[in-house]
Amino acid sequence: MDSSSKPASATITAQQEALLASLPFADTQDFEDATRGLIGRREPNAIHAADGTVVWDNDTYSFLDGDAPDTVNPSLWRQSKLNAIQGLFEVVPGIYQVRGFDLSNVSFIEGETGVLVLDPLVTEETAAAALALYREHRGDRPVTGVLYTHPHVDHFGGVRGVTTQADVDSGKVPIVAPAEFTEHAASENVYAGTAMARRSAYMFGAALARSPQGGLGTGLAQTVATGNITLIAPTLDITETGQEETIDGVHMVFQMAPGTEAPAEFLVYFPDHKALCAAEDATHTMHNLLTLRGALVRDPHAWSNYLTETIDLFGDETDVVFASHHWPTWGNQRVTAFLSAQRDLYAYLHDQTLRLINKGWTGIEIAEQLSLPPVLENAWHARGYYGSASHNIKAIYQRYMGWYDGNPAHLWQHPPTEQGKRYVELGGGADAVVAKAQTAYREGDYRWAAEILSHVVFAEPDHADARALLADTFEQLGYGAENGVWRNIFLSGATELREGQFGTPTVSASADVISALTPEMLFDAIAIQVDGSRAWDENLTIDVILTDSDEQYRLRVANGVLTYSGRPQKGAADAILTAPRHALPALALGDLSPAQLADASIELSGDATVLTRLAAVLDPGDPDFAIVTPD
Repeated sequence: MDSSSKPASATITAQQEALLASLPFADTQDFEDATRGLIGRREPNAIHAADGTVVWDNDTYSFLDGDAPDTVNPSLWRQSKLNAIQGLFEVVPGIYQVRGFDLSNVSFIEGETGVLVLDPLVTEETAAAALALYREHRGDRPVTGVLYTHPHVDHFGGVRGVTTQADVDSGKVPIVAPAEFTEHAASENVYAGTAMARRSAYMFGAALARSPQGGLGTGLAQTVATGNITLIAPTLDITETGQEETIDGVHMVFQMAPGTEAPAEFLVYFPDHKALCAAEDATHTMHNLLTLRGALVRDPHAWSNYLTETIDLFGDETDVVFASHHWPTWGNQRVTAFLSAQRDLYAYLHDQTLRLINKGWTGIEIAEQLSLPPVLENAWHARGYYGSASHNIKAIYQRYMGWYDGNPAHLWQHPPTEQGKRYVELGGGADAVVAKAQTAYREGDYRWAAEILSHVVFAEPDHADARALLADTFEQLGYGAENGVWRNIFLSGATELREGQFGTPTVSASADVISALTPEMLFDAIAIQVDGSRAWDENLTIDVILTDSDEQYRLRVANGVLTYSGRPQKGAADAILTAPRHALPALALGDLSPAQLADASIELSGDATVLTRLAAVLDPGDPDFAIVTPD
């Protein structure tokens, strides 16, 4: 505990004790499964970048031992202990997993001459370390294929740690992914990437000290490695359920599941092993329907239907199901029961939320009242460690009904700072409101204390007592949270109130991700940086000619917006950029000076001032924007 941290309050301690008595903690099956098939560990498990920087250190979670302290929800403590188990594990002969090396698992499927790598972690460094551990125990097999189950960074970011661009380009190593993988990787990691990455710093607890008072994971796994995020574009698209592929003698049958945990996703069955990779559609947690870093709302109805299809397609013959997070489940009966309960979880949330929506309830009201059936409430893999019933129900409401709850009083509310000023005045001034919040804090009503203290902080950001008490309040809410992400968010808020903003430790819109974008995506990435009001009076055109792909685009800035067309245009453009396709990502990096363009092999002709004018109206995102305080 650092000098700022407080002990758990009596209210939180009582809550932890009640939960400890209500859930089946005597059930140790998950611990047996999480350690089954262990072949070897990496000791110590600190992974370094080329410059010596530590990008991952699973040993910092060694405090996860024994019974839960008062500062951690005992159910989350149990889940975190399971997630921290690291090493190389045999799933079945021929299929192996490395767990505890990053936010996700990497799986190795042995072929006739080498090994296929499925979901190569977040970073190049952690993926390379995982491959090294596999080879240490299974031999120096070459990588003969890579599979990305979906376009979230923890499932492709480490690809250059297991293969090279040259091997992919030569056809030696095919990269298999669901159709539209690159488009969705871009939309998640580039378009709103700055905001998502900043919020991810809260979600994953990236800046939290690892301790019983700080970060201990996300429920899905520990946290995100901070090394080099890479991407090599897929070479083989999976487009339909039932598509079969054989790579290096490994026979695979794919099931498409778009709109579930990701907008492009597949599950893959290995008939020769009777093994099903569920990607991220069936894991040992209730998953997110709306991840709190921000994303499109996922479709729980489709999710449940796809899991029914999974059972129909593969349930009778599957002996083990494994996923890109957590540990496998063995035995056909257990596999079917697991998939069925996961299916029922998302169906229940969807159907019951809609039932209550049609009775006039709002998302907040439904989230406060709706309970899961006892069989799901007591299934460890359905607990809300990463997603939660509370925020998933609100996501379902948002998916169908939008942000507006139908109450005219909520149609045109003041923004937070103006709300704060008015609430503080209503409460008799900042000191009076803080005094009321102190009473709420003493009585254990932390939700109300957080609500009114946040108004004070937005109204008077320098009110020291309000900031301190809000930090203490967030801390208690974090201690009590069963959901790993909720804990991280509350404790990150406390950290920034006490110590200042910590920015964005992990940026997913890496150079590799940007380089994989199509020209249209790159132009979109520039367009969303245009400061409309600064560009109101601007009018310019730029032709982009790609020398190696016979493509030409006309970019136009007018009326405060950048648009583009790939069709032939009348008249000459103000400026012309000529470049090979691979050089184009330099345009998205913000420096449009002639020298920088020349360094990137982009030739400029025409009016060079046009690019200066374009650069002058670009307004990149802020990776350190305020969250718990006003801007």
